[in-house]
Amino acid sequence: MAQPTLFPESGFRRLRIDIAYDGTNFFGWGAQPDRRTIQDLVEEAISRISRTDTNSIVAGRTDAGVHATGQVIHVDLPDAMFAGDLNYIDFRYKLNRILDEDVRIMNITDAPEGFHARFSALRRYYVYKIIDNNDVIPPLSRYDVASWYRPLDVNRMNEASKLVIGHHDFAAFCKFRQGGTTIRSLEKYEWKRTEDGLLVADVVADAFCYSMVRNLVGAVVCVADGRKDPSWMAELLANKERVSDSLVFPARGLSLYRVDYPTNDQLLERAKVTIGKRDGSD
Repeated sequence: MAQPTLFPESGFRRLRIDIAYDGTNFFGWGAQPDRRTIQDLVEEAISRISRTDTNSIVAGRTDAGVHATGQVIHVDLPDAMFAGDLNYIDFRYKLNRILDEDVRIMNITDAPEGFHARFSALRRYYVYKIIDNNDVIPPLSRYDVASWYRPLDVNRMNEASKLVIGHHDFAAFCKFRQGGTTIRSLEKYEWKRTEDGLLVADVVADAFCYSMVRNLVGAVVCVADGRKDPSWMAELLANKERVSDSLVFPARGLSLYRVDYPTNDQLLERAKVTIGKRDGSD
């Protein structure tokens, strides 16, 4: 496997680009032949303006239907692009003119030395939203809230969720990927009920494997509606017993909202440590 590029080539600069998107009509982030993906659209737009082939590196490869308000990528672009009147605000404006409205470039900045959108990241933050008891989803929320037909007990949800927090092998909650590892550090998995009745999960980890959050949500719902005891979560984790696909919750309730990075002087070291244990993480 080729080593990642930690520094731009001579004559190029590395840019950090913050992106938001509605994932409803995409087949996920990663480029796929004959399918609409965010990566394809973003790279095509950047390439049109830069007049050079562009390859992006993303912080977290979201799956089909998953949204983002705080996605991060980096790209290496020629210094000559910015030798004239083009500045980063203009560049953002031009990109958003080209892109479809379900993808927006939110910010563009110079990436600090040693910055790598994926390997420098410390942790990723996701939110998952459910409306339970077969309640009505307001029209403007229909693309980012999942529905469940039974009432859910938020206290049982948190009782079950806390049993999987920590550094574990999450094989029970991840779809298998060749060459990947399912060992992750889950730093937070916490539910609350909002004033408007939504159940909202805050899920934070160093990285997530394929379908991990939606599997964790589906398992907790089994506890929250009374089908399973909270201890079942710990048993799944310990036994590495794969959660049934029928329990996986839909992508539309899931959004990536933040990626944390270390201080600038620690970026390169963090990337090197992460590369040292490369595992195909998201």
